[in-house]
Amino acid sequence: MNSSRFVAIVLLASICCLRVSGADAPEVIQLWPKGAPGEQGNIGEEKDASKPNEGLVAGKPVIRLGNVSNPTLTVYRPSKEKDTGAAVVVCPGGGYRILALDLEGSEVCEWLNSLGVTAALLKYRVPVRAGQERYAAPLQDAQRALGIIRSHAKEWNLNPKHIGILGFSAGGHLSATASNNYLKRTYDTIDAADEVSCRPDFTLLVYPAYLTAKEDPYQLAAEVCVTSNTPPAFILQTEDDAVKVECSLAYAMALKKSKVPMELHIYPVGGHGYGMRPTDKPVTHWPMLAEQWLRNSGFLTKEQTK
Repeated sequence: MNSSRFVAIVLLASICCLRVSGADAPEVIQLWPKGAPGEQGNIGEEKDASKPNEGLVAGKPVIRLGNVSNPTLTVYRPSKEKDTGAAVVVCPGGGYRILALDLEGSEVCEWLNSLGVTAALLKYRVPVRAGQERYAAPLQDAQRALGIIRSHAKEWNLNPKHIGILGFSAGGHLSATASNNYLKRTYDTIDAADEVSCRPDFTLLVYPAYLTAKEDPYQLAAEVCVTSNTPPAFILQTEDDAVKVECSLAYAMALKKSKVPMELHIYPVGGHGYGMRPTDKPVTHWPMLAEQWLRNSGFLTKEQTK
């Protein structure tokens, strides 16, 4: 089975699940109507880089989408009966080389829908463009995505103060970077979506990567400049993660120092890249912890939109 057919089948399965649950089929939004900033269309065909029966997670294949130059936002809406008015931009990981599009994307969106949350899967640009910081183009995509979601708040019956971001691994770094770089867009304004705030109201980081400086594992990277206005965060990682657990510890300590509410969970074992797929490790129950944090923080409370 070729990769494009495989992607189509997985997406079709996701759509069918949502239809059964009473929600509408996902809506795909082009982030950049006239093309992403600086893109020259010379990185090759967008395709799934996974090989058959290799790199399985919980016995299942993973879509590892590469060569993304046309970023999109796929919006998964919950059923009207469950809808809380909250929304989350979901950022898959993949080392800024590929995107684990189902493992850390569509599967997470379906879970968020089950909580009554509108989920927006961000297909951001990878791999890293020559001469740029690895997060530069993805940050533009994340800022644009958050603005688009907030600009649709009235139309989609969302609470504009309950719009968050969730990221895994490199997507966790992107989520933390977007959570601390919102005062000014890193691209020229295009339309009304760029006139509203791109600050997330809350952040969820699951085994985040790249958050610390190379010279000091307990010092945050320069692009992750935490202040008292940084959004509250849920953070989770394991000590045996090949990505340094100090990423989570340093971010949590910076939030604490700035008196920003946060919840940190560190497990002894569990590794990296498990997404929401079940394992025999206690960390596999992290979605229940995240849900409880969202509820306790008031983000799943239906409020009148403004």
